[in-house]
Amino acid sequence: MKKSRLLSAMLGLVALGGAAGHSGQALAQDFKAILANPERPENEKALDAIRKPEEMLKFYGVKSGDKVADLMASRGYYTAILSQVVGVKGAVHSAHPTFRDETRERFKNPLYANVKLLEGGMGTVALPADGSLDFVLINLDYHEVEPGDRAAMNKRILAALKPGGVYGVVDHAAQNGAGDSVRKTFHRIEKALAVKEVTAAGFILAKESDLLRNPDDPRTESALKEQRGKSDRFVLRFEKSR
Repeated sequence: MKKSRLLSAMLGLVALGGAAGHSGQALAQDFKAILANPERPENEKALDAIRKPEEMLKFYGVKSGDKVADLMASRGYYTAILSQVVGVKGAVHSAHPTFRDETRERFKNPLYANVKLLEGGMGTVALPADGSLDFVLINLDYHEVEPGDRAAMNKRILAALKPGGVYGVVDHAAQNGAGDSVRKTFHRIEKALAVKEVTAAGFILAKESDLLRNPDDPRTESALKEQRGKSDRFVLRFEKSR
């Protein structure tokens, strides 16, 4: 990135950090600027139409100044967006078992000074345990966490969140009754199982959204192959009791 473009992007981050209105919500035009950020790779921008990050983060109520976490962050699609939504007064804990070298380099950019990368298994993810986070997201990868690690992960998330804090779970839906039997073959999980596990950790299912639903998906094929970009996805909003 040229110096002028980097400076422009950094100034944009500073501006976004203070751009929340009296309602505390990031403004729609701020999202347009965030998603148009020239630092974002074209392959990430191409995912916006099917992932709907603006609508999703509004559903979860993420705002400037929030302290958040992005679990199973992979290349950092949501980490990069969250970094600019929460701004310079916020913080993003981005966790993945092992980040790619290019992802580590990406988040050394001063534009992402509010991002902290955490590497290691999700069962022992090093989130702050002081109840300081406002929001935690696991997007399309709850099924990828080993079944034996999910209970410990959910407990760690509960401890990390403030009272009233939000835990977003988004994943490719399996057929009813499938549980997590197709987690490796179809990369899906049954919504009812995700709800059962997260509420067992102490969360309340506060709301769910149809933003990423696709009723035409038979849920009998791989979400990453035959149904790539067309899978039926559930969007769950859990909350920690106040």
